[in-house]
Amino acid sequence: MNEDKYLTFALTKGRLAEKTMELLENAGIVCREMEDKKSRKLIFVNEEQKVRFFLAKGPDVPTYVEYGVADIGVTGRDTILEEGRRAFEVLDLGFGKCRMCVCGPSSAKELLLHHERIRVASKYPNIARDYFHNKKFQTVDIIKLNGSVELGPIVGLSDVIVDIVETGSTLRENGLEVLEEICPLSARMIVNQVSMRLKNERIRELIHSLEGQL
Repeated sequence: MNEDKYLTFALTKGRLAEKTMELLENAGIVCREMEDKKSRKLIFVNEEQKVRFFLAKGPDVPTYVEYGVADIGVTGRDTILEEGRRAFEVLDLGFGKCRMCVCGPSSAKELLLHHERIRVASKYPNIARDYFHNKKFQTVDIIKLNGSVELGPIVGLSDVIVDIVETGSTLRENGLEVLEEICPLSARMIVNQVSMRLKNERIRELIHSLEGQL
């Protein structure tokens, strides 16, 4: 198999992959193999169009792209920022929209305002660290959590949390609110730096076609 002939995509499993395939189909790129939901295959190929796809967990997508295993990846901007991998972010696909925010009880507003040393719980320690250290110039202790970060302020583990907010209903139910917005998020397309040079024409053509839909 001549690797140079194929355009390889790493897609985030689930809704992001489904939405991406809809966009790609509208751009003329199809992969019938992927339509079989019961398939246990890991790599899906369209030999005619010389395209390959594989499904991965969101945080792994930027890794596959940085190392050139995939030419193109699609994952959330939160993942791209948190992983900090080397890749070109080329397109905002416009779906999966939400926000990365600093949240907590309303009493924590004062702590943020006066740049006091606080504890911040988050699934996204790198994003939290970058925001507080490089944008707010506030000294904080970052606590990495993997589960429901809303628990942090409720049980006294942290003063605030840094997390993704869609509707804000979970926050409200737990007596928390958005205190500061860090950045907007959505699904993004990233490209391997070498692929952008070696497969420039194909990739540019694809980006142009997708831009026409967005």
